[in-house]
Amino acid sequence: MNSIASPDLRGRPQADEPAPFLTLVNLIWDEKHIEHWIRFGHEDYRQHLDPQRSIVGFAPGRIIAFVRWAGNDHGTVASRLDVLRTVGRGERCQTVPFVRPGAEILLRQSGWPKVERVLLAIDAIEALGLDPSDVSPDHWRHLHNRLTAGEEPRSYTRAQHIAWLKRREVQP
Repeated sequence: MNSIASPDLRGRPQADEPAPFLTLVNLIWDEKHIEHWIRFGHEDYRQHLDPQRSIVGFAPGRIIAFVRWAGNDHGTVASRLDVLRTVGRGERCQTVPFVRPGAEILLRQSGWPKVERVLLAIDAIEALGLDPSDVSPDHWRHLHNRLTAGEEPRSYTRAQHIAWLKRREVQP
């Protein structure tokens, strides 16, 4: 995989290089074979490597959903969806394939039935007129835990969202 351009002799980023401390995600789109895409999240950087590959970058603290799917002539081979919180310099993080340096994993599901449940939950949040990247991280953890345990998760509500926004205002 091609790497991002290196700094010039003075250590400054070149024009096609991301700002420091971004979380970088490698995206691939080889239709019906390998598909990696961002389901939601506000990107701060994008570099197209070729028609099938690009790199997107996210500032620290962003919430994103990263979907990885692989298939062959017989159908789906693997599917995974991760909801991640991007980290800043010096923060602890977990490693995630195709994500540099890593991120805080809020939700991790694999296998089409569970991935589909998460996609439906994201659709339900959007149907409320909410941006999934603004949803409380606790909701993504709840969804992860309930799906992992085979239990029915609670739906995200406007009241929860309002409470989360107020809590976020007073957190240091």
